[in-house]
Amino acid sequence: MLPPVYQKRKPNSRHPGGRRSAETAVGAAPFHRVDSMADVVAGLSIAGLLLPEAVAYSTIANLPPQAGIIGLIAGLVCYAVFGKSRFAVVSATSSSAAVVGAAAAAAHGDPSLHLAAAAILVMATGAFFLLAAALRFGNLSDFIAKPVLRGFAFGLALVIIAKQLPVLLGVSGAAAPLPRYLYGLMTQMPQWNPFDIACGALALGLLIVLARFKRVPGALIVIFLGIASTHWLDLARYGVPIVGSFRIALNVPALGHLEHGDWLRVGELSLALVLVLYAESSSSIRSFAIKHGDATSPNRDLLALGIANLASGIFQGMPVGAGYSATSANEAAGALSGWAGAVAAAAVLVMVFAVLPMIALTPTPVLAAIVIYAVGRTLNWAVFEPYLLWHRDRLVLTGAALSVLAFGVLNGLIMAVAISLAMMLRRLAQSNVAELGRLGTSHDFVDRASHPHAQPTAGVLVVRAEAHCSLRTPNAC
Repeated sequence: MLPPVYQKRKPNSRHPGGRRSAETAVGAAPFHRVDSMADVVAGLSIAGLLLPEAVAYSTIANLPPQAGIIGLIAGLVCYAVFGKSRFAVVSATSSSAAVVGAAAAAAHGDPSLHLAAAAILVMATGAFFLLAAALRFGNLSDFIAKPVLRGFAFGLALVIIAKQLPVLLGVSGAAAPLPRYLYGLMTQMPQWNPFDIACGALALGLLIVLARFKRVPGALIVIFLGIASTHWLDLARYGVPIVGSFRIALNVPALGHLEHGDWLRVGELSLALVLVLYAESSSSIRSFAIKHGDATSPNRDLLALGIANLASGIFQGMPVGAGYSATSANEAAGALSGWAGAVAAAAVLVMVFAVLPMIALTPTPVLAAIVIYAVGRTLNWAVFEPYLLWHRDRLVLTGAALSVLAFGVLNGLIMAVAISLAMMLRRLAQSNVAELGRLGTSHDFVDRASHPHAQPTAGVLVVRAEAHCSLRTPNAC
């Protein structure tokens, strides 16, 4: 959790005396400063990254490629108009795609029902975001404890990578807990397709090499090379599958095809999806706001995410949020305002309609490699170091990760939310005050009783009410 940091700032000419709204947590850089050339360059740069990932994430969700593209365009346009952050890129994320894919159970194996259930799930998620914005629940992400979120994200990343292995190996993977799932893949070793493996391995290696060049759209280059290989080498002759033809159609989902129990299941999942999406989005938005001294508006972000998900769901797109990797790429590309996202949306539309028949020739092992590379970048052990120092954080982080691995995405998600709520109720039951110190050179302030290495701020006493008080330091209460 990031507490308020009180420091002197220069007065803002638009706010006499330097006064700011109560919602502004950090900084005061104006959002609507537009440098047309810088935003155009940034938008074009990230479009080459976002389009392949949108198509690839559709495979995680068991949805047609157009679902990811529709969600991408809706997210980029809606957040550019309604959002606050000048760096946030709202598009389909791997975590939300995995939740939608796991929700296929509600469709009873019928692909048309799964498409309808997914669209309703996305619309319900958008509706809950709008309700939270109306009720000014800007601190909604606090319902999920940070170690629980980190553990869930880590376990989910491993599950997503494991689910892409059958595509790389050219075999089928049965729905089962992860250990039995991996064992099933090993038993199919005689059926592994070496051409699928070679195609995916080459794509993954090329992505790693191209990642050294920050302004090069590596994923887009890999997709075009895959398309060229399909055309020139006739990969279908070696059993390498391709995406297949699809079209971008703005179809409204049929809402009457789901049973009463399916509606309840979708409602439960949408609530959990809101918590995870907003926790992920607010973390990305706040990180770059602190870095650049920008203002934040959590309730405005809730509104923007709600409109984006509602628009995506209406036209059968995927759920969207501000993922850290896409937002980081946008900042690195030199974006100066939120209109870089609108430029990226226009560029995606041009690419889709210009090369739509070519995208259909993309080998599916290439998409699997893009997913594995994108998700693999989130497996950063450094983010776990603060949580591994305290026994309770270490316990809940491990529990959240193991829940996803052992019980699947949906049950793991529910258990992670339950752990977070239990921890929140436990904190609320303790009326204590903790002295906080800075954790290393980061912006994180933690309880000094539990983190002895945390350093106090010179000349400032930072305390937090309702924090856990260690029995070893009763004088801190």
